[in-house]
Amino acid sequence: MTNNLKHRVDLECSDNINSRASKISKIEYPSGIDQEQEEEEEEEEEGMSQNPRNGIQRYLVAIEYIGTRFSGSQKQLNCRTVVGALEEAFCKFVGQPVSVSCSSRTDAGVHALSNVCHVDIQRISKRKPGEVLPPHEPAVVGRAVNHFLRKHDGDLMVIDVRCVPSDFHARFKAQERTYFYRLLSGPEPLSTFEKDRAWHVPEELNLPAMQEASRVLVGCHDFSSFRAAGCQAKSPIRTLDELSVSEVIESPYFPSVMDRERHNKVSGDLRSCPSNSKTDIPPSSSPNTSIDKVTTSSQDVGFGKRRRHRCLVVTARARSFLYHQVRLLVGVLKAVGTGNLTIPDVEKILNAKTVAAASPMAPACGLYLGEVKYDLQTTL
Repeated sequence: MTNNLKHRVDLECSDNINSRASKISKIEYPSGIDQEQEEEEEEEEEGMSQNPRNGIQRYLVAIEYIGTRFSGSQKQLNCRTVVGALEEAFCKFVGQPVSVSCSSRTDAGVHALSNVCHVDIQRISKRKPGEVLPPHEPAVVGRAVNHFLRKHDGDLMVIDVRCVPSDFHARFKAQERTYFYRLLSGPEPLSTFEKDRAWHVPEELNLPAMQEASRVLVGCHDFSSFRAAGCQAKSPIRTLDELSVSEVIESPYFPSVMDRERHNKVSGDLRSCPSNSKTDIPPSSSPNTSIDKVTTSSQDVGFGKRRRHRCLVVTARARSFLYHQVRLLVGVLKAVGTGNLTIPDVEKILNAKTVAAASPMAPACGLYLGEVKYDLQTTL
């Protein structure tokens, strides 16, 4: 076939495609995800930094999710899981089954601000089945997969995508993982907006005592007392780089009349000063002061308004964790906060090297996988 004839055939095919509504066009992709516009994407993808083998590109995908309606992250038969939902969305996007590997496993009810997985995709032409095309741009992958995820419960979303080499493994290349655990302290019933998002502790929590207890647990230890049955790790030795407890503003947070007045006063003071002058913000605008006034006040807040809980966040950071380690650590810290355990008790639990010595494990609803850290500079 001559070039002119081939050119005419391509134009005719293009006119036929544009003259009828295809199944793909009915999906109404966001701009830039039209799967029929393969030629335009080919030009953009010539500058891809990674060299995929056999047209297969490995993508590193960061995701966030609300774990309440998931039976954990790992794929299971007859259960809705994070990996299962992701694989289904990817399959609809690329038109063939894919396998998703997560960096960190989370249990049923555990949330993620940023979990990471990798997936291999071979881009096959939909016009010419069997023809391998250059890989999709990462941004295209993210928008397309989110398009299919939004069609369901909307509790799972891709937040970032990056091309990585074919030997890059989301789990084994991870250098550090950070978990957060939210506790809401106070006798008032938990807000509807906080349902399944935090552990409600009716008792008042002693923050300084919890902070002192956390320092006992930081470092390299045998964490057998904080290792649930069924843990498959070969060794209970782990290095806990950080275990801290801090008080933060309860979320969702909406400013009160006092907050708004204080903010307006500070803003007015700043505007009235010369732009090159240094003005100290009044102490009353300190975040910690605001937290104390909002959450610990016992006075009547008025009809139709609820008193806020104190919100404490436990942060745990390490290269890797044992099965249920973070929730067991939080269970002990909470017991210290309520006065049921002392600092010497925490040391005894750690040295006992048996999970039977630990306090009851914290529920899954308050746990969030916050970040998985990689050295991505060396992969580019």
